Amino acid sequence: MTTGRRDTYTPETLLSVAVRVFNERGYDGTSMEHLSKAAGISKSSIYHHVAGKEELLHRAVSRALDELFAVLEEPGAVRGRAVARVEYVTRRTVEVLVAELPYVTLLLRVRGNTRTERWALERRREFDHQVAELLKAAAADGDLRADVDIRLATRLLFGMVNSLVEWYRPHPGTTPDQLADAVVSMALDGLRTKPQP
Repeated sequence: MTTGRRDTYTPETLLSVAVRVFNERGYDGTSMEHLSKAAGISKSSIYHHVAGKEELLHRAVSRALDELFAVLEEPGAVRGRAVARVEYVTRRTVEVLVAELPYVTLLLRVRGNTRTERWALERRREFDHQVAELLKAAAADGDLRADVDIRLATRLLFGMVNSLVEWYRPHPGTTPDQLADAVVSMALDGLRTKPQP
């Protein structure tokens, strides 16, 4: 009955199933039995690919984190005025979220109950800190309002971006570019010292 699937199962397809189940049931509420049923393979077949459930979680959140941190190294994030870099990073973060929606959703739902979750939370804080530094530089340049607390601005900015995982579903009416435009406009227009032309 599951022989065809078992023959073609890969670590990547297993990871995709695990992320879906983790997002549906919660990581703590997911057992290896749930994963094997969802994948249509035996638990021993899963153990052929990974050491256990936490390794799947680590692979999944690493994928999301790697994509996010890669944004910070792209030319648009490291060159030019700080405010343009903030806009670039915000836009690209939305694009990563859309492209890797299940993985970023899982990343944003970890609570720190395991070593992997604590590691992921620490990496998320590091990402937020780097963006806060960009916002601080943009304020120092006079491009963002100096009367707004940078930590608060960072939290509000990423609160808006991160909330997309709760409601965004791809559909023909809205492209990822349009979504990124809306987030950048709404988030940054309130922070700028002068409106964009």
